[in-house]
Amino acid sequence: MSTSDGGTYAPAPLPDPVVEPGEFTFAAIGLDHGHIHGMCQGLTGAGATLTWVYDPDPVKVERFREQFPQVRVARSEEEVLDDPQVHLVAAAAVTSQRCALGVRVMEAGKDYFTDKAPLTTLEQLAAARGAVQRTGRKYAVYYSERVHVETAVFAGQLIEQGAIGRVVQVVGFGPHRLNAASRPAWFFERDKYGGILTDIGSHNVDQILHYTGATDARVVNSQIANYANPDHPELDDFGDANLVTDTGATGYFRCDWFTPDGLQTWGDGRTFVLGTEGFIEQRKYVNIGTDDGPGHLFLVNGQQETHFQVTGKVGYPFFGQLVQDCLARTETAMTQEHAFKAAELAIRAQDQATDLSPNPRGR
Repeated sequence: MSTSDGGTYAPAPLPDPVVEPGEFTFAAIGLDHGHIHGMCQGLTGAGATLTWVYDPDPVKVERFREQFPQVRVARSEEEVLDDPQVHLVAAAAVTSQRCALGVRVMEAGKDYFTDKAPLTTLEQLAAARGAVQRTGRKYAVYYSERVHVETAVFAGQLIEQGAIGRVVQVVGFGPHRLNAASRPAWFFERDKYGGILTDIGSHNVDQILHYTGATDARVVNSQIANYANPDHPELDDFGDANLVTDTGATGYFRCDWFTPDGLQTWGDGRTFVLGTEGFIEQRKYVNIGTDDGPGHLFLVNGQQETHFQVTGKVGYPFFGQLVQDCLARTETAMTQEHAFKAAELAIRAQDQATDLSPNPRGR
C-alpha cells in the first residue's frame, strides 16, 4: 500500500466473507485509476470471486495481475460482458468515460461498481438514471473516503446510535498530494476529470448527505482556483463549497492538491461532525506529529471525551452489503438515489463555482 499518493492508496483488507467462493463473481474493466485495486480488494474480502480483467493497456493489466494473479485476462470488453457468470463489473476508467461504460455494463445485464466521481456532467447523470430505470441494474459508487475508511464507518455507527444527537453540521477537508509527474495526461484535462469539486468533492458530498441523513441539498456557494499550477491551466488545485441539506443541517468542504512533501502520508483528511449533544472528529490517515498511523476518531458528548484508534477494529461492511444487495436486489450498502445525488450536487457545485484563479481561465 502506498501512503504517498491518494491515487494508489488502498487500506489493508479485512476479510469478512458473506458468500462462498464462486457464489458471486465479478470482473474488472478500466484500470485508469489506482482505486480499482482497493475496490477489488474490498469485494474479494467480502467473498466475491474475481474472474476477468480487461484494459487495452497491457502494462496496467500486468500490474493488476501482480495483486490478483488468479484473474483471467480478457481479449476485449465484450468477452467480459458476454460471460453470463459475471454478476458485477468494477471499473475505474477515465472519469468522463465511466457513465458510458456503466450503461454498457447494465445493458449487458450486470451490476456496475465505479470509482468516484461516477460521472462528470448532468447529461451523463440523466443517461445513467435512465439506464438504471430501463435495465433494473445497479450503478454503485466507490465513495472510498467513507466506505473504505474505518473512522468514517465508525462515525456513521456512532451517529446512528445517537451518540451526538441530531447532526447539524458536517465539515470535511480533502487535501491530496499532487505528484504531478506520475499523473496521466487526462488527469489535467477538465472535460475528462470533471473539475476538483466533481472529482474529490463527491467524496465530501457523500459524507455530508450520509451523516446528516439527508436525501437532498442545495449548493449555497462554491469556489475553485488554480493557484499554483500554471503549467496545467485546466487543473483546479483548490475548491470549496457550502451546502444546506433538506434536514436543515449545513455542510462545508474543501478540496486541494497542496499536501506538502513533509507530511508522512498523501493527505490529512479530516471530517468534523457537530451534533446537538456532542461532536466527532475524524483524523483518517494521520495524526500529525506522531507515528500513530491512521484511524483516529475523537468523540465528545455528555458522557465521555474519548480518543478511539480504530484501525483493524471496525472493518468495511459496505462491500459485503453490496454483494448481498446485488444478489437480493436490496439497497443496504447505499441507495441508488444517494449515489446519484452525491454526484449531482458535486457537479452542480463545480458548474456554478466562482473561479478565484489569479490568471483568468476559460471554462
